Amino acid sequence: MDIYVSNLSPYVVSEDLKNQFSKFGVVSSANVIMDKFTNRSRGFAFVSMPNDAEAEKAIQEMDGTSFDGKAISASKARPREEKNNRSSYNNRW
Repeated sequence: MDIYVSNLSPYVVSEDLKNQFSKFGVVSSANVIMDKFTNRSRGFAFVSMPNDAEAEKAIQEMDGTSFDGKAISASKARPREEKNNRSSYNNRW
């Protein structure tokens, strides 16, 4: 299960998240999303845990807790909506 983690401190790195969520089970990946222009954290991340029960426990325990001085939010990640900007652009002509 993929977990969406938001309201992260700008100083949190992927390894910090992996260590924190590993308390609840196996973490296959943790990825803090970085701004491609400034290379700074965008304040959110995705953590992937293969065991759904462990992931649910992590969400329950981590949501609303303080992590590096900020109250973080943790929830089940939703699938990304695909954007098709080219078609709307082409429809203008």
